[in-house]
Amino acid sequence: MYWCKIAQTKDEFDAIAQLNYETFVEEIPQHEPNDLKRKVDRFHQENTYLVVYKETELIGMLAFRDQRPFSIDEKIGEVEQYLPKESCTKLCEIRLLAVKKPYRTGRVLLRLTQALNAFAYEKGYSAAVISGTTREEKLYKQMGFQQFAPAVGTAEAMFLPMVLTRQQFEQSLQQKLAHDSFTFYPGPVKQQGAILYSDMSHRSQAFQSLYDQMRSKLLALSNAKHMATFVGTGTLANEVMLGQLKAQQAGHGLILTNGEFGERLHKQAERWSLAFDLVKQQWGSALDLQSVEALLQTGSYKWLVMVHGETSTGTCNDLEGIAQLAKRYNIKLCVDCISSFGAMPFSIADCYLATAVSGKAVGALSGLAFVFSQQLVEHSATLPAYLDLANYQQGEIPYTLPAALIGNVAHALQAYPARYSLLQQRFDALLQLPVMHNRLQTTAYPMIVTIQCPRRLTNISTDLKLNGLYVHGDSDYLRKRNFIQFSVIQPDFDKAFSRLHDLLTYYMDTVDD
Repeated sequence: MYWCKIAQTKDEFDAIAQLNYETFVEEIPQHEPNDLKRKVDRFHQENTYLVVYKETELIGMLAFRDQRPFSIDEKIGEVEQYLPKESCTKLCEIRLLAVKKPYRTGRVLLRLTQALNAFAYEKGYSAAVISGTTREEKLYKQMGFQQFAPAVGTAEAMFLPMVLTRQQFEQSLQQKLAHDSFTFYPGPVKQQGAILYSDMSHRSQAFQSLYDQMRSKLLALSNAKHMATFVGTGTLANEVMLGQLKAQQAGHGLILTNGEFGERLHKQAERWSLAFDLVKQQWGSALDLQSVEALLQTGSYKWLVMVHGETSTGTCNDLEGIAQLAKRYNIKLCVDCISSFGAMPFSIADCYLATAVSGKAVGALSGLAFVFSQQLVEHSATLPAYLDLANYQQGEIPYTLPAALIGNVAHALQAYPARYSLLQQRFDALLQLPVMHNRLQTTAYPMIVTIQCPRRLTNISTDLKLNGLYVHGDSDYLRKRNFIQFSVIQPDFDKAFSRLHDLLTYYMDTVDD
C-alpha cells in the first residue's frame, strides 16, 4: 500500500536527509559528498515535507516552502516576471522531489501527485513553482507542471523553471473526488443513484402521492401525529420550533446545552426574545437529570428545549429520561433531533415539537427540514407565513417543494428499519480502529465518533486528506478543540472503512512515540 503524510518525527527527518543525499549528491551531483551520507536542506526549518510510504518504508518526498526568496528566484530572478498575475497571489515553491529508484512507478507518482494537489489546494496556494531537473522532465509534465522560463544550470545539472497552477490543483482534486476519494462527513450524504422527478409539479396528483409516501414513513418512524416539511436546513426547522413557542406566548422556559448545537439553539432563542433560563454543561458530558428535575420541581418552567444527538461531540442525550420528566411536570418538550433521527430507533411521542432533516442519518440529499408535532397549532398573526407551522401540519403543501428532494427522501426511507442495524454495525467497526483509544468518552449514538487528537495526531486530518479520506474536522468548533469526527452514514462506507483501516494500521506506527 502506497500512502502519504506530512513528515513530523525524527525518524522521518533522518530518512528525508538520507534520500536527499542519495538523490541530490550521489545521483544528481548538486552537492559535495560526506561520510554521514545525509544531506539536510538549507531551508529545512522552513520546509513542510510531504512524504510517500510503501507500508512503513519512506520511499519518496517533496518539500513545500512559501518563504521568499525562493531558490528558483536565485536562478532566474523573481518568478512573477514570467507568470500571469492571477497565478502570483499566493505562491509556493516545491523542491527536493525524490523517489527511491526501485519505486519510480506510475502508482507512486500518482499518489504523490494527488497528495501534492490536495495539500496545495488546502493551503490556498495560487500556484507552485519548481526547478525541475531535465533528466526528469517527462515525470514533471506527467504531474501537470509546465515550463514557464528558459532552462538554467550547468551541463551536469540543468533545471527547468516549471509551474503548477491552482486551476490544475482543482482539476486534479475534482477527478480524485469523483473516482478515488471517500468522506466520513455527518452530512451531506453522497448520492449514488439518479435524481428523479425534477420536472414534476408540486401541484400534481403524482406529487401528492409521492409526498404522502414520504410523510407516512416519517410519521411511522417518529411516532409523531403531525409533521411539516420545509425547504431548508436544520437551522430553519429549529427557527420554526422556537417561533411556535414565541407565537404561543409559552411562558418561561429552560434550555439545556452540552455542545455546539445546543449553544446554537440558545442563540436562536435569544433572537426570538424568549424568556428562559440556561443550563450549560461541559461539552460531551451527560445531562444531569437530577439537576434538571430539581429545576422543574420549582414550577417555574413551561417548556424545555434540548438537543438529542449532539453532533459536535457525538453525545446522545437521554431523550427518554427528559421526556419522562417533561410529562411528569407538564412541560412542553421541544427537541432538536437533526443528527439522531434515522441513526437509531426512538420515539418522539412525548415531545411537543421535534426537528429533523433529510441530509443526515436518513441518507438523502440535504435541503428538506421537518418539524414533528403531537398537537395541531393555531395560525399565528405574528409569525412570517413560511414559518407558521399551522400551514403545514396536516399534509398541506402551501409552498413549493422540489419533487426531486421529496422523491429522494422517499427512496432513502425504503431502507428502514434495516438501516438502523447497518449503521450500528458500521459504528461498532469504527470503534475497533487503532485511533479509537483517543475517542471522546461520552454516551454515543451510532452515527458519529469524535476523536480528540493529542499532539502526535495534530496532522491526521490533513494526512487523511492527502490519501483521499475526508473526515469532519474543518468547522471552527472542532478545530478549537482538536476534534475530528468519523460518521457512518455515507453509502460507500465499507470501501472507505477498508482504506481507512489499512492506512491507520501503518500510520499509527509512524506517529507513535
